[in-house]
Amino acid sequence: MNQSTNLALFVVEAVLYFTLLTTLLHFRHRIGLGVFLTALGVMHFVETYLAAVFYVDLPIGIVSPGSSIFFAGKLVMILMLYIKEDAATVRQPIYGLFIGNAVTLVIAQFLLLHHTVSLTPGQTADVAFLREMGLLMLWGTALLYIDSLAIILLYERIGRILPGPTITRVAASSVLVLTFDQIGFYGLLAYLYDAPAAVFWGGWKAKMAAAVLYSAMFALYQMVFRDPGMVLARRPIRDVFTDLTFRERYEDLLARTGRDVLTGAFDRGRMEIEAPRLLRESTERRKPLSVAIVDVDHFKAVNDRFGHLHGDSVLREVADELHRGTRTGDLLFRYGGEEFVVVLPEANHADALLISERMRQEIAVGVRDHGGGAVTVSIGVATAPEDGANFTSLLAAADNRLYRAKNAGRNRTEGRPDSGA
Repeated sequence: MNQSTNLALFVVEAVLYFTLLTTLLHFRHRIGLGVFLTALGVMHFVETYLAAVFYVDLPIGIVSPGSSIFFAGKLVMILMLYIKEDAATVRQPIYGLFIGNAVTLVIAQFLLLHHTVSLTPGQTADVAFLREMGLLMLWGTALLYIDSLAIILLYERIGRILPGPTITRVAASSVLVLTFDQIGFYGLLAYLYDAPAAVFWGGWKAKMAAAVLYSAMFALYQMVFRDPGMVLARRPIRDVFTDLTFRERYEDLLARTGRDVLTGAFDRGRMEIEAPRLLRESTERRKPLSVAIVDVDHFKAVNDRFGHLHGDSVLREVADELHRGTRTGDLLFRYGGEEFVVVLPEANHADALLISERMRQEIAVGVRDHGGGAVTVSIGVATAPEDGANFTSLLAAADNRLYRAKNAGRNRTEGRPDSGA
């Protein structure tokens, strides 16, 4: 079988492995998570065996499918489980594989004490291989535990440094962890079997290719079934799962509290927590942050003419339009009455004016009062650090420009005098 055929089989095996385990993961709520975890555990033993004895010749070098396909895929699966569930769930396979390998290693040492017999001539137990497999599993177990923690931690840290598509974080964390793993695992292969350097480089290239392939398939999966990632706070390694679980549940609770019941926007109390935090982070990263105050024009007249129930309906529609006009990462707050505040991280003054003006126009076109009249808003925009070093001064600057918009006839967006708005 030539190199091209081996390479084609390599790709097919990776796609098949990923597809089967992803299917089990996706339907975990119907068939139970145990099915996915059991399949992952069985494959772990197979991959360890293959990594020790089964190698093929590819155009990129000598490669073991066990190490390059199954191990790399397993790490991506552990990361996917973390993204789709939580740390309390993902620690189950990590600890399960760790304990299962340890038990296997201990039992294997007892098996070596037996005096074996041959059932047929020439058939004898490969005791030497059993000893070597024990050492491989011991070393592989240690690497697995470190790799599993590292890929989750790197996924979170990279998300803070390079916010962007999930595929970037998955690919970068996979490449770094698999490089570390290849160095560690090859060291033992060189010690046990005097493996040549070609095994290291071939395996490393194959793992990099697998990382890219799995990340691409993960991105394809996310296009159809998209789940948000989590945020990790700094904790010692020994506390990582407790930390992850606590932070996830805290974020989930926080996301469901601090909401204005009428409009669905965050309330003023939440704004006083989140907005200063975002401003501090933007300042530390030397990135701009803009604030827009939005006020519904002549809202008292809407209440007086059509009643408060209709006024509430108008506020909900305005909030919906503001939500649609914001970007990923922007936050909308109900400031009070008919006023809203939009916090726009990494938006300079010109960008904030464009976003605000677009929202103003959409509201004027899309929101009507009970009599069919257009509902309009006035907006004041301010940007840090030029308009204020803290959130209070930034909000005050935006508020002054809101009143300038009101005094200039309403239904307009006002920014800095030198901005042209």
